[in-house]
Amino acid sequence: MSEFWLYVKLGITHVLDWTAYDHVLFLVVLTVGYPAAAWRKLLLLVTAFTVGHTVSLIATHYDIVQVDAAWVEFLIPITILAAALYTIFTAYKPADHKKGWWLYFITLFFGVIHGFGFGRYFNMINQDGGLTPLFEFALGIELSQVIVVFVVVVLGSLLHFFFRMARRDWILVISSIVIGLVIPMLVENWIF
Repeated sequence: MSEFWLYVKLGITHVLDWTAYDHVLFLVVLTVGYPAAAWRKLLLLVTAFTVGHTVSLIATHYDIVQVDAAWVEFLIPITILAAALYTIFTAYKPADHKKGWWLYFITLFFGVIHGFGFGRYFNMINQDGGLTPLFEFALGIELSQVIVVFVVVVLGSLLHFFFRMARRDWILVISSIVIGLVIPMLVENWIF
């Protein structure tokens, strides 16, 4: 049982680690455009991201796919930037306009990219080579992502309720802050 919690905690700290905050930034811009009433859609989006993350961990674990680490480290901030720009360009539209399978597919694909960023490290700590630790780790990721989504949604709701901050303004401010934080990551990992 202690090994179970070891990998669950590892998944939680993977997302909530402030020294590697790319995961949190992506979740923030994924979440910021939705009100609390859209919690089911948010849960599905976060789960799609976790599934993508897990797929790439499995692919790395079994050497199905080998990806150049430099490209992955470059693409991770690109996914965050793309999500932030999407939220900015759709900030003036109602939250229910974000429908369709393509949003889930893109979120899953971005999860694959983020998962490749952690794949090698996970293989080093998962010496047993089994899938069970990987799924325990994925459970930790999902739990921590739900925490991040909850915090963003509650904070947005509180700002709207107590300070009458418009949803659009909340989206624009948070997405702009994320862009400001992700640009140095992009420059640092520039491959061209």
